[in-house]
Amino acid sequence: MNKYKILSFYKYVDVAEPEVFAKEHLDWCLQNSVKGKVYIAKEGINGSIFGDEAATTKYKNHLTGYKIFEDVWFKETETDVEAFTKMHVRVKDEIVNSQLKVDLKNTAPKLTPEQLFNFYKEGKDFIIVDARNDYESKLGRFKNAITPQVKHFRDWPKAVESLEQFKNKTIITYCTGGIRCEKASAYMREHGFNNVYQIHGGILNYIQQYPDTYWEGSMFVFDERKVVEPNTKEELKYIAKCHHCGKPASYHINCHNVECDKLIIVCQECKIKYNYCCSENCRESERKRKIISG
Repeated sequence: MNKYKILSFYKYVDVAEPEVFAKEHLDWCLQNSVKGKVYIAKEGINGSIFGDEAATTKYKNHLTGYKIFEDVWFKETETDVEAFTKMHVRVKDEIVNSQLKVDLKNTAPKLTPEQLFNFYKEGKDFIIVDARNDYESKLGRFKNAITPQVKHFRDWPKAVESLEQFKNKTIITYCTGGIRCEKASAYMREHGFNNVYQIHGGILNYIQQYPDTYWEGSMFVFDERKVVEPNTKEELKYIAKCHHCGKPASYHINCHNVECDKLIIVCQECKIKYNYCCSENCRESERKRKIISG
């Protein structure tokens, strides 16, 4: 079975000519058979790259050859699944869409996975808050986490309003790889929250070092894998249930009825039984997307 790597990375840094970089970067990636997606903006870079050991090593050397990206931290995950089938490099207004007007000098201090583990182990008094979208937190979350009903990251101000009662508590924010918490934690600090932290490297970093501890369930990822399941203990594997039968599950699909498109969690059996749809009515619809793979 082939082993591949996924490189996840970001950096907030001034990029003088993002359009020029994007064209050069895409050309290089295509010439070197690299797959994945990279977002570039005047505020920095955000990307996920997929390939074998040789390809990912070559990519790291290429990107860090740019002075502004020489210290980029690549979080590496092994996989035997093809995580990306194409290469995209896109220019954005932000490297993650938030519309938050914050000064990144105010971003919160970072807790290492070891420090978070010890916070839990020692029973410290803290509030842990999910800065991801609600469909992500339905699959997995840290123990006792508050999971605001955030449909899009740009809704973060509403989530912060709902946390007013915790302004003087120790608050730890988390997201998949850390990029959203850079701005989410800065926003909280700028709005009167006095003791805010973020997890260094996000969930990705924590579950690699401490699986089967205080992360419960699965983790949603933005590639063809859809979901990562880090835990081996049965009681920690799933927190979500199948939309149809109620069995433990961790697989997201959008209902294949294009007039519905509802995002649901399903088990493999019901996914096939209901023809990738959320209901009998949708299954009988004539306007369904084609099923590309099982």
